[in-house]
Amino acid sequence: MTTYADQQTPETSEELKVIPIQNKESARYCWVCFATDEEDTEAAWVRPCNCRGTTKWVHQSCLQRWVDEKQKGGNLGKVTCPQCQTEYIIVFPNMGVLVLLLDTVDSFIYKGCPFLAAGIVVGAIYWCAVTYGAITVMQVIGQKEGLTIMEQADPLVLLIGLPAIPVALVLGKMIRWEDALLNFMRKNLTKIPFIRNVLPFRIEVATNTESSNENDLPPLSNPVSATRVLCGALLMPTIANMFGKFFFDSVKSNFHRTILGGLTFIAIKGCLKIYHKQQQYIRQCQRKIWTILNLIFLLIYIVIDETNKKLINRKFCIATY
Repeated sequence: MTTYADQQTPETSEELKVIPIQNKESARYCWVCFATDEEDTEAAWVRPCNCRGTTKWVHQSCLQRWVDEKQKGGNLGKVTCPQCQTEYIIVFPNMGVLVLLLDTVDSFIYKGCPFLAAGIVVGAIYWCAVTYGAITVMQVIGQKEGLTIMEQADPLVLLIGLPAIPVALVLGKMIRWEDALLNFMRKNLTKIPFIRNVLPFRIEVATNTESSNENDLPPLSNPVSATRVLCGALLMPTIANMFGKFFFDSVKSNFHRTILGGLTFIAIKGCLKIYHKQQQYIRQCQRKIWTILNLIFLLIYIVIDETNKKLINRKFCIATY
């Protein structure tokens, strides 16, 4: 009796042999370039972290390029695995004491340059403020008198007082006294019958503002502009000197003349600013947003008006002819 095993041919026996299946976990994949063992047989492999599976292997050259990108040209920054957050252990060859010393000096310079640059900028601003303060003293008091005062003053007082002059001018410029005065005038002066009929506090504006909600009213003050504050503060002594020479030329003292000119400029500028802000406030309170019908009626009115003007001009030309 022949069995099934006796009936097998050599070809069928070869087909029944177990074919080894390659395990995916045993295969190495580089998570940087996605190459495998079969694609790159000569590359060096490394397992630098605690990752498992296919991402635990990486080419040594690919990992070094990736580390260079993360360290941005340096060699002291810590680099960790993006998956398991394990810090890579990077070992450098011993290049000697001189190279180590140069690396230390280079690292110290790299870390200290931002602080040095900040100190240079602060020092430049400070000495610019000192120079501006000295020029302002000579401009306000007078050239000879100002030089005499600065020569007789203590150096420490000059080093502290001269740069404080532009700082004081900027802080003074930031005081928005016009807004406070305008707010006071809006609340109190509009109650007086005579003031309510005088520009810029008209009676119809008070009526409109009283009937509106506080949230619907435009803001009282405009946003602060740093460049405008700085320029206005630094030009203030020059403008005060010019106003003093123009309006108070009879005053002999240059200091008194400059002070009077500065006060005059501040008063005139404040009045114009208060008037301008009140007019802007009136314009904002009385604004209206038109509908499409209003716009259409306006266009029709303009067309009719232009047509009437052309007809009147034509009749006038015919009559004169």
